[in-house]
Amino acid sequence: MPATSPPLPLVKRVSPAGWTAVVWCASTLFTLLTTFRLPGEIQPAQWPAAQLYRWDGLTFLVVSTALAFQSGRLLQRRPLLATTLAILAGVFETTTLGVAQLPMNQYLTAMVVLYFVAVAHPRRTALIALGMAVGTLIVYIAVRMARSWPAGTSAELAVALVTVIVWLLGNSAHQSRVHAERLSAEHAARAVTAERLRIAREMHDTVAHSIGIIALQSGAASRVATAHPEAALAAMRAVENEGRQTLAGLRRMLVALRAADAGQDPELAPAGLDDVDRLAATTTAAGVRVEVLRLGDPRRLPPDIDLSAFRIIQESVTNVVRHAGTRACRVTVDYRGDEELALEITDDGLGQGSSTDTGFGLAGMRERVALLHGEFSAAPRPGGGFRVAARLPLPAAVR
Repeated sequence: MPATSPPLPLVKRVSPAGWTAVVWCASTLFTLLTTFRLPGEIQPAQWPAAQLYRWDGLTFLVVSTALAFQSGRLLQRRPLLATTLAILAGVFETTTLGVAQLPMNQYLTAMVVLYFVAVAHPRRTALIALGMAVGTLIVYIAVRMARSWPAGTSAELAVALVTVIVWLLGNSAHQSRVHAERLSAEHAARAVTAERLRIAREMHDTVAHSIGIIALQSGAASRVATAHPEAALAAMRAVENEGRQTLAGLRRMLVALRAADAGQDPELAPAGLDDVDRLAATTTAAGVRVEVLRLGDPRRLPPDIDLSAFRIIQESVTNVVRHAGTRACRVTVDYRGDEELALEITDDGLGQGSSTDTGFGLAGMRERVALLHGEFSAAPRPGGGFRVAARLPLPAAVR
């Protein structure tokens, strides 16, 4: 069976706004449970507060909940405002509990918001959010002490310590993500450079000898063109044959090199659009149905365009098998008159492409199309799935 991408972890499947709402509801429910005498307790952890039996307490609870939910919705666009709202939600709910500090339960939502701010936003913004969260705890205790009210300083120190730890976890996740993105960018750049060097080496090794033969034959033809036109004609025919053999040899060498990289037999490796049907049959037998649609009038293409077109289709179909998590895809080969060749590979899968595959990843395909002066695009489809498209202009000789 074809391999598919593993499902995202739970923390990725639920949005930051969703986590904010879940944590707020859970912490509020836990606070209400502490007003009951649970099994094993002599008395409740705290006595019922105003929010359980007075209209003003219930009003504060509703306002606090609205602030917490709005905080989650603003996390991506306005992180500092989201942090402020989460802190205010905890403060408003605490005023109806009759306690001497901002409890851990009421500050959990602010901690979750702080974590997501540290994960997704620049370090400066994250530090400001941390200062707001810890500063609020300090100000809250300072105001109670200034008014000679009881102050739970020890409990508040614990809340502040947990807040700093949560921020450190978020900052660590942010640094890991930035590092992974940097490695991915460097890998893509190395893939492009390796593809260019590989193609240049292939061309040099294949063409160098043939160009020498062509130069000798052309020189001989020019010297005997007047005195011996038949000999000159034979020399020019030799030049033509050598050129055709050079193109065919270049094609075979590229196929052999790619097949060696993929662990295939070079003699059996596909080498052009004529082999798309065989590729489709093989992939269909493996469990992913490939529908091939040809538009326009098929024609013989230059080897470099023929090979590059097949490789784009081959890699795109391979990515569908490995990453899309779908059972079907469509390949469209459009011969648009004598001007260009258009390719399109679409699927209805998870909307994921691969930019890290060895040899024929998106970076390699984009580089091949660029070398042929074409256009390339690869992106998720609006309605779901993934789309790879390429336009390869045909040289004037084919036209």
